[in-house]
Amino acid sequence: MEYRKDFKSALINKTIPNLTLDQKWHRLFAIHGKPDEVKELENKITGLLATEARLNQRLKELKKLKSQLLNNIVQNMDNAKDGEALALREKKQEENKRLVDEANQKIDECEDELADIPFQIREANEELMLRSMDYFYEKLRVNRAESLEIEEWINQVRVDLKKNIIRKQNRDINNREIYEYLHDIFGASVIDIFDIKYDDESGEKN
Repeated sequence: MEYRKDFKSALINKTIPNLTLDQKWHRLFAIHGKPDEVKELENKITGLLATEARLNQRLKELKKLKSQLLNNIVQNMDNAKDGEALALREKKQEENKRLVDEANQKIDECEDELADIPFQIREANEELMLRSMDYFYEKLRVNRAESLEIEEWINQVRVDLKKNIIRKQNRDINNREIYEYLHDIFGASVIDIFDIKYDDESGEKN
Protein backbone atom coordinates (compact mmCIF):
# COMPACT_ATOMS: atom_id res chain seq x y z
CA MET A 1 0.00 0.00 0.00
CA GLU A 2 1.32 3.43 -1.02
CA TYR A 3 0.38 5.15 2.23
CA ARG A 4 2.68 2.77 4.13
CA LYS A 5 5.71 4.44 2.53
CA ASP A 6 4.56 7.77 3.90
CA PHE A 7 4.05 6.28 7.36
CA LYS A 8 7.46 4.60 7.34
CA SER A 9 9.09 7.88 6.31
CA ALA A 10 7.28 9.65 9.13
CA LEU A 11 8.52 7.04 11.62
CA ILE A 12 12.19 7.74 10.91
CA ASN A 13 13.93 8.90 14.12
CA LYS A 14 10.69 8.24 16.05
CA THR A 15 10.84 5.94 19.06
CA ILE A 16 8.06 3.36 18.99
CA PRO A 17 7.59 1.33 22.19
CA ASN A 18 7.85 -2.43 21.83
CA LEU A 19 4.17 -3.26 21.43
CA THR A 20 4.50 -6.87 22.60
CA LEU A 21 5.71 -5.59 25.99
CA ASP A 22 2.92 -3.00 26.32
CA GLN A 23 -0.09 -4.24 28.33
CA LYS A 24 -2.32 -1.48 26.96
CA TRP A 25 -1.64 -2.74 23.43
CA HIS A 26 -2.65 -6.28 24.50
CA ARG A 27 -5.84 -4.94 26.13
CA LEU A 28 -6.87 -3.34 22.83
CA PHE A 29 -7.49 -6.87 21.52
CA ALA A 30 -9.29 -8.09 24.66
CA ILE A 31 -12.76 -8.08 23.08
CA HIS A 32 -12.23 -9.39 19.55
CA GLY A 33 -8.83 -11.09 19.85
CA LYS A 34 -5.81 -10.63 17.58
CA PRO A 35 -5.98 -11.28 13.84
CA ASP A 36 -3.57 -13.90 12.47
CA GLU A 37 -1.23 -11.38 10.83
CA VAL A 38 -0.84 -9.57 14.16
CA LYS A 39 -0.19 -12.85 15.99
CA GLU A 40 2.51 -13.79 13.46
CA LEU A 41 4.36 -10.50 13.95
CA GLU A 42 3.96 -10.73 17.72
CA ASN A 43 5.47 -14.23 17.69
CA LYS A 44 8.31 -13.03 15.46
CA ILE A 45 9.20 -10.21 17.87
CA THR A 46 8.90 -12.52 20.89
CA GLY A 47 11.26 -14.96 19.17
CA LEU A 48 13.77 -12.21 18.37
CA LEU A 49 13.70 -10.98 21.97
CA ALA A 50 14.30 -14.53 23.21
CA THR A 51 17.21 -14.94 20.77
CA GLU A 52 18.65 -11.61 21.89
CA ALA A 53 18.45 -12.64 25.56
CA ARG A 54 20.03 -16.02 24.79
CA LEU A 55 22.89 -14.44 22.81
CA ASN A 56 23.54 -11.85 25.53
CA GLN A 57 23.77 -14.61 28.11
CA ARG A 58 26.06 -16.62 25.81
CA LEU A 59 28.25 -13.55 25.22
CA LYS A 60 28.52 -12.95 28.95
CA GLU A 61 29.60 -16.58 29.50
CA LEU A 62 32.15 -16.45 26.66
CA LYS A 63 33.71 -13.23 27.98
CA LYS A 64 33.93 -14.76 31.44
CA LEU A 65 35.59 -17.87 29.98
CA LYS A 66 38.02 -15.73 27.97
CA SER A 67 38.95 -13.78 31.11
CA GLN A 68 39.64 -17.04 32.98
CA LEU A 69 41.80 -18.32 30.10
CA LEU A 70 43.81 -15.10 29.98
CA ASN A 71 44.37 -15.34 33.74
CA ASN A 72 45.60 -18.90 33.24
CA ILE A 73 48.05 -17.70 30.59
CA VAL A 74 49.41 -15.01 32.90
CA GLN A 75 49.70 -17.45 35.81
CA ASN A 76 51.60 -19.94 33.65
CA MET A 77 54.24 -17.37 32.69
CA ASP A 78 56.75 -18.61 35.27
CA ASN A 79 60.47 -19.14 34.95
CA ALA A 80 60.45 -22.90 34.94
CA LYS A 81 63.83 -24.18 33.79
CA ASP A 82 63.21 -27.91 34.10
CA GLY A 83 62.72 -29.31 30.62
CA GLU A 84 59.67 -31.41 31.50
CA ALA A 85 58.01 -28.59 33.45
CA LEU A 86 58.80 -26.13 30.67
CA ALA A 87 57.28 -28.43 28.05
CA LEU A 88 54.15 -28.92 30.17
CA ARG A 89 53.83 -25.15 30.68
CA GLU A 90 54.20 -24.48 26.97
CA LYS A 91 51.61 -27.15 26.19
CA LYS A 92 49.16 -25.54 28.61
CA GLN A 93 49.88 -22.12 27.18
CA GLU A 94 49.26 -23.32 23.64
CA GLU A 95 45.97 -24.92 24.71
CA ASN A 96 44.91 -21.77 26.54
CA LYS A 97 45.76 -19.61 23.51
CA ARG A 98 43.79 -21.96 21.27
CA LEU A 99 40.81 -21.73 23.60
CA VAL A 100 41.15 -17.92 23.73
CA ASP A 101 41.14 -17.80 19.92
CA GLU A 102 38.08 -20.06 19.87
CA ALA A 103 36.35 -17.88 22.47
CA ASN A 104 37.19 -14.74 20.44
CA GLN A 105 35.68 -16.30 17.33
CA LYS A 106 32.48 -17.23 19.17
CA ILE A 107 32.33 -13.76 20.78
CA ASP A 108 32.59 -12.16 17.33
CA GLU A 109 29.81 -14.43 16.02
CA CYS A 110 27.55 -13.54 18.96
CA GLU A 111 28.23 -9.83 18.56
CA ASP A 112 27.55 -10.02 14.81
CA GLU A 113 24.19 -11.70 15.45
CA LEU A 114 23.33 -9.29 18.23
CA ALA A 115 24.18 -6.27 16.09
CA ASP A 116 21.41 -7.12 13.61
CA ILE A 117 18.66 -8.13 16.06
CA PRO A 118 17.63 -4.61 17.21
CA PHE A 119 17.13 -3.64 13.55
CA GLN A 120 15.01 -6.76 12.96
CA ILE A 121 12.96 -6.04 16.09
CA ARG A 122 12.43 -2.40 15.05
CA GLU A 123 11.32 -3.44 11.54
CA ALA A 124 8.89 -6.06 12.88
CA ASN A 125 7.59 -3.67 15.55
CA GLU A 126 6.95 -0.94 12.97
CA GLU A 127 5.09 -3.42 10.79
CA LEU A 128 3.13 -4.59 13.83
CA MET A 129 2.21 -0.99 14.59
CA LEU A 130 1.01 -0.43 10.99
CA ARG A 131 -1.03 -3.66 11.01
CA SER A 132 -2.51 -2.71 14.39
CA MET A 133 -3.39 0.77 13.13
CA ASP A 134 -5.00 -0.71 9.99
CA TYR A 135 -7.05 -3.08 12.14
CA PHE A 136 -8.21 -0.53 14.70
CA TYR A 137 -8.88 2.29 12.27
CA GLU A 138 -11.13 -0.11 10.38
CA LYS A 139 -12.84 -0.84 13.72
CA LEU A 140 -13.19 2.91 14.30
CA ARG A 141 -14.68 3.35 10.82
CA VAL A 142 -17.19 0.53 11.33
CA ASN A 143 -18.10 1.70 14.83
CA ARG A 144 -18.58 5.27 13.58
CA ALA A 145 -20.83 4.09 10.74
CA GLU A 146 -22.89 1.93 13.10
CA SER A 147 -23.08 4.78 15.61
CA LEU A 148 -24.49 7.07 12.91
CA GLU A 149 -27.05 4.42 11.94
CA ILE A 150 -28.11 4.05 15.56
CA GLU A 151 -28.27 7.84 15.95
CA GLU A 152 -30.56 8.05 12.90
CA TRP A 153 -32.74 5.29 14.37
CA ILE A 154 -32.89 7.10 17.73
CA ASN A 155 -33.84 10.37 16.03
CA GLN A 156 -36.56 8.59 14.05
CA VAL A 157 -37.83 6.91 17.22
CA ARG A 158 -37.96 10.32 18.91
CA VAL A 159 -39.99 11.72 16.02
CA ASP A 160 -42.30 8.70 16.06
CA LEU A 161 -42.58 8.90 19.84
CA LYS A 162 -43.61 12.56 19.71
CA LYS A 163 -46.17 11.78 17.00
CA ASN A 164 -47.57 8.85 18.97
CA ILE A 165 -47.72 10.88 22.18
CA ILE A 166 -49.81 13.48 20.33
CA ARG A 167 -51.97 10.73 18.76
CA LYS A 168 -52.51 9.17 22.19
CA GLN A 169 -53.42 12.51 23.71
CA ASN A 170 -55.88 13.16 20.85
CA ARG A 171 -57.47 9.73 21.33
CA ASP A 172 -57.78 10.28 25.09
CA ILE A 173 -59.32 13.76 24.55
CA ASN A 174 -61.71 12.34 21.94
CA ASN A 175 -62.76 9.55 24.32
CA ARG A 176 -63.45 12.03 27.12
CA GLU A 177 -65.53 14.21 24.81
CA ILE A 178 -67.52 11.22 23.53
CA TYR A 179 -68.14 9.96 27.06
CA GLU A 180 -69.16 13.39 28.32
CA TYR A 181 -71.58 13.95 25.42
CA LEU A 182 -73.08 10.48 25.86
CA HIS A 183 -73.41 11.16 29.56
CA ASP A 184 -75.12 14.49 28.92
CA ILE A 185 -77.45 13.04 26.28
CA PHE A 186 -78.50 9.76 27.89
CA GLY A 187 -77.92 10.45 31.57
CA ALA A 188 -75.91 8.72 34.26
CA SER A 189 -78.24 5.74 34.77
CA VAL A 190 -78.13 4.69 31.11
CA ILE A 191 -74.39 5.28 30.82
CA ASP A 192 -73.73 3.22 33.95
CA ILE A 193 -75.48 0.23 32.33
CA PHE A 194 -73.38 0.56 29.19
CA ASP A 195 -70.23 1.08 31.28
CA ILE A 196 -70.85 -2.25 33.03
CA LYS A 197 -71.59 -4.03 29.74
CA TYR A 198 -68.54 -2.75 27.86
CA ASP A 199 -66.23 -3.07 30.87
CA ASP A 200 -67.22 -6.72 31.15
CA GLU A 201 -66.62 -7.30 27.44
CA SER A 202 -63.28 -5.52 27.39
CA GLY A 203 -62.16 -6.78 30.78
CA GLU A 204 -61.51 -3.16 31.89
CA LYS A 205 -62.75 -1.31 34.92
CA ASN A 206 -63.39 2.41 35.08
